[in-house]
Amino acid sequence: MEFPKFLLGDNTDYPDAIFIIHTEFPRFIINLENDEVEWLEEFDKEDEKELATEAEGLFQDANDFYDRELSRYDD
Repeated sequence: MEFPKFLLGDNTDYPDAIFIIHTEFPRFIINLENDEVEWLEEFDKEDEKELATEAEGLFQDANDFYDRELSRYDD
């Protein structure tokens, strides 16, 4: 099964949280309520250096996805 690059998630146990799930490597979940990130991958030291440079762009892509999704509800 193929998944979109980003998914929105919510949970009634966290009523104020909105989660963005990144389904491609490196997989992660961002809680937009507090910008907390949970990585779903394990990284070695070499990967962590590359990840640090990529992470900012991935987080921006996630926020752009969220903004786009919200704008579609307004239409």
